[in-house]
Amino acid sequence: MQELIAQVEELGIEINHTTSLVIIFGIILLTAVIVHLILHKVVLRLFEKRAQASSHLWLQIITQNKLFHRLAFTLQGIIVNIQAALWLQKGSEAAEITMTCAKLWVMVYALLSFFSLLDVIFNFSQKLATASQLPLKGIFQGVKLVSAIVVGILIISLLIGQSPAILISGLGAMAAVLMLVFKDPILGLVAGIQLSANDMLKPGDWLEMPKYGADGAVTDIGLTTVKVRNWDNTISNIPTWALVSDSFKNWSGMSASGGRRIKRSLSIDTTSIHFLDEDEQQCLIKAKLLKPYMAARHEEINLWNQENGEGESVLNLRKMTNIGTFRAYLNEYLRNHPRIRKDMTLMVRQLAPDANGLPIEIYAFTNTVIWAEYETIQADIFDHIYAVVEEFGLRIHQSPTGNDIRSLADAFAK
Repeated sequence: MQELIAQVEELGIEINHTTSLVIIFGIILLTAVIVHLILHKVVLRLFEKRAQASSHLWLQIITQNKLFHRLAFTLQGIIVNIQAALWLQKGSEAAEITMTCAKLWVMVYALLSFFSLLDVIFNFSQKLATASQLPLKGIFQGVKLVSAIVVGILIISLLIGQSPAILISGLGAMAAVLMLVFKDPILGLVAGIQLSANDMLKPGDWLEMPKYGADGAVTDIGLTTVKVRNWDNTISNIPTWALVSDSFKNWSGMSASGGRRIKRSLSIDTTSIHFLDEDEQQCLIKAKLLKPYMAARHEEINLWNQENGEGESVLNLRKMTNIGTFRAYLNEYLRNHPRIRKDMTLMVRQLAPDANGLPIEIYAFTNTVIWAEYETIQADIFDHIYAVVEEFGLRIHQSPTGNDIRSLADAFAK
């Protein structure tokens, strides 16, 4: 540059310090404009057209996240910094200001370029079947946060003219404050890594967490918050760290198994339980599902009574009960039901009796996990059970209703 100024002075043109600075800054600005036009109006425009016409997914993702745009701005800052070092006098105020501004420009756009690169990796991973099931968003957000803090420290150290190490050592005294301010992001980052490493939760899972009023599908797993769209279409926001520190129920195992559990009981009035007499046995043996059971059971009981029975007392004999026959019927009914899985647990059992009678519990799995279909199957099964219970001489326990009280009052009034 000094040679250029000397040649101009030989021509009789006097150039002072101010004029030389204007010329230099003009050259730097002109170069920056030319580079900008070449990169953004020619190179990047051609690249975008090719990406739009291409069938390659990665090209479209890069274009959408403006990775190359930000890299171009970073390159422009580097070029300005190199020009300032070449044209301006080293150590001068103009050189220091220009190079500082150029370095700040490069740092900011390098950080933004890194953010775009992370977005490209994240968006591309969402297109892959395996990676899309991992809660990567929180991890990427954590990396962005750490990167922003590092670049922020570098920017501050550049502005104050001190080494980043000195600034970081000074921040050591503020560690407690920083831990308090960034508590949720730090905990969220650790929780996100644990959720991903242990395959505890992924977008699309059915999550149930009563403490936070959440019961629905996970729509987003972020650095600090997990969003759940509940079945009533409300949104629950749960702190990410709470999924590690508190318990929650993930129904994805049920969905993957292909069968959803029916676990419901009905209470039998214990005063309706009795031994079956011959007429009742003859009536029940006509049922197709009960015939094999009744025949085998009748033969077994008769054989035992012949060998061990004494006298006419019912206490010395074995007999079939209506409640036992009812359980056997329900068991056969479920095993022959087309919508009940036979390869999973299936049983009809008695629970401990209480003030509401003797609970008979149905424990089985449907062959679908679709909610509406599951509810229909369950309702159909219990519709049938309530309808046939009287065929066994049993009664469903039910607390007295207002109509029962009125009927009783009318009876006494007569």
